Amino acid sequence: MKEGICLEKYESRKTAVQFLKFSLVSSSVTVVQLVLVNVLFHLMKGWQTPLPGFLRTVFTEEALGKGNCVWGYVMPFLLSNAAANIYGYFINSKTTFHARVSAKSFRIYCGVMVVLILFSTWLQGVIVHALSGTPLTAAAPTIAGMCAGTLQFLIIFPLEKYVLLKEE
Repeated sequence: MKEGICLEKYESRKTAVQFLKFSLVSSSVTVVQLVLVNVLFHLMKGWQTPLPGFLRTVFTEEALGKGNCVWGYVMPFLLSNAAANIYGYFINSKTTFHARVSAKSFRIYCGVMVVLILFSTWLQGVIVHALSGTPLTAAAPTIAGMCAGTLQFLIIFPLEKYVLLKEE
């Protein structure tokens, strides 16, 4: 019986340490994402090519604002999220979970991330649109990125810990 209690305490402590490490890695992921989204947002704002039909059903003018259903508005969120999260996945595999990345787990991760990034991109666009014309307009991409990052953190930690990056 004592062994079970000791093992439970060890697992609880290990999870707490992993959560802390994951939080630290997520902070660096957030910095990467925020720098990228702000740089790309300003570099691409002139790209006025409309989104294809299937994306316009998700990224509507009602959600993003008039004139924002274009690649120059959506692409910075997509690219910054993808780059930052792939970076975070590999860092977490080495430093947080001490696991090797298998091709299968990386494919699953990429599939989940496509859905999560599309949702996060939509969410970021909605937040930026909601803050446009307010005193927070200049900080809107940063605020939106932080909100999306928090959502992703809450989904990705358990996914990586319990499904994709189990310790060897």
